[in-house]
Amino acid sequence: MSSTVAEPLPRRTLGRTGIAVSALGAGCWPLGGPDENLGMPMGWAEIDDGTAVAALERAFERGVTLFDTADVYGHGRSERRLGRLVAQVPRDQLVLTSKVGYFAGTAAHGYDPGHMRRQLEQSLQNLGTDVLDVYFLHHPDFGPEDCYLDGAVAAMRDFQAEGLVRAIGMRGPHRFAVDRLTTGPHLRGDKIARFRALFDVVNPDVLAVRDNLLTPGGRSEGIFALADAHGCGVLVNKALSQGLLTGTYRPGRERVFGAGDHRSRKRWFGPAAGAVMAAGIDELGALVGGETTDLIRIALWSCLSRSPHAVVLVGFTSVQQAEMDFGCLREPPDPATIEAARKIMSRVQATLDAGGEVFADELTDTKGAR
Repeated sequence: MSSTVAEPLPRRTLGRTGIAVSALGAGCWPLGGPDENLGMPMGWAEIDDGTAVAALERAFERGVTLFDTADVYGHGRSERRLGRLVAQVPRDQLVLTSKVGYFAGTAAHGYDPGHMRRQLEQSLQNLGTDVLDVYFLHHPDFGPEDCYLDGAVAAMRDFQAEGLVRAIGMRGPHRFAVDRLTTGPHLRGDKIARFRALFDVVNPDVLAVRDNLLTPGGRSEGIFALADAHGCGVLVNKALSQGLLTGTYRPGRERVFGAGDHRSRKRWFGPAAGAVMAAGIDELGALVGGETTDLIRIALWSCLSRSPHAVVLVGFTSVQQAEMDFGCLREPPDPATIEAARKIMSRVQATLDAGGEVFADELTDTKGAR
């Protein structure tokens, strides 16, 4: 790894935790490669160890100090690959976050307290550390009548008291992945009301919130306001909508996703949605510049402007992507430009939502790092 560090990224503090981090963090889900969980694709494209570690090293060289992963990302591959960076860098120069809940193994439930402890111990071993800076409850399904909720929260508090975890996190409004496939939209319930009820029980230090230029207007503001009111830090994920906001997916350049890549079941990556998205990206490019770095920059600043305690996670699968993602931030665009960009892409979101069965899968409400 090079000893040369690029100009530092802006710094943010994760709310009341006092944990200081780079304003952009590394979302390490894609570095887990292809995978399946709960009977469905839950990973990304194939990536080898050398490429993944080199990309992590470049992110660190670019000034990234926060690295976010989960036990289920490649079922340990993401954590182990990140652990190879941890072995090279003084621990106090890194902020490490992971998650529990989506991988149940042979346990009765992913939030069984004994299973949670075993998963935490495995995550610590994979990462080569004795403490996680933030440990997240990864989803809102706590079993029938929330029978695992109290035990899961108590386990998290125990981990914190034992010094294994510095801060406790939870997801913002989020649907359990299986529910999106097995339960009709009219039967799923109000995910925002569900989130608020869980928030009161968990009392998290940090929230993981999906937000990007395609997020419907008004959906994010209340969550960020809630976080600020309670002193919560915020990790923003899906900032680039899994690559859609980079202009990568266009008609005539469709990609075929392999087994274990979650995008294989996302209709927004198909040609019909691609034509709608491409038109919006062209309009956005006319406003901010048509280079990929211009598109990434406006997408990232749109999220960073939500809250002074917001840190934006960006996924990547190569040194080149890490260099681009973490090297294009520069000075923030003026607020009027950010607002104009949001309006352009909100029209795209509305068109896709109105597409019925063609665009039925809600990409902006699914798990994603890039």
